[in-house]
Amino acid sequence: MRARIYKPARNAMQSGTAKTRHWVLEFAPASQREVDPLMGWTSSGDMQSQVRLRFDSREAAVAYARDHGIDAVVQEPKPRKPNIRPRGYGENFATNRRTVWTH
Repeated sequence: MRARIYKPARNAMQSGTAKTRHWVLEFAPASQREVDPLMGWTSSGDMQSQVRLRFDSREAAVAYARDHGIDAVVQEPKPRKPNIRPRGYGENFATNRRTVWTH
C-alpha cells in the first residue's frame, strides 16, 4: 500500500485557512478508474482511494503509517507569503484619497 502525507492548501475561493491545520494521510489509487458503459459514471473497485485520515501533527501521521506497514511519502507544505497592504482595507473608503475610487 502506498500513501502520501501532506498538509492541505487553503481553499482558493476564500481567504481563511480553515481545514489547513491538520495533516492528511491519503492512499494512492491501486487501480484505474473505469467508465460504466451503461450510465457513463466513473467508478473504481479500489476502496482505499476513498480513505482520508486526518492527524494533528506530521509525527502522528508518520507513526501511524509506520505502525500499520504503510509505505508513505511526506510532502512538506510550502510557506505562505503574507499579503499585507500598507494601509489595509480601510484605505478603500478613506476621505483623503489621492485618486477617485471607481469600478
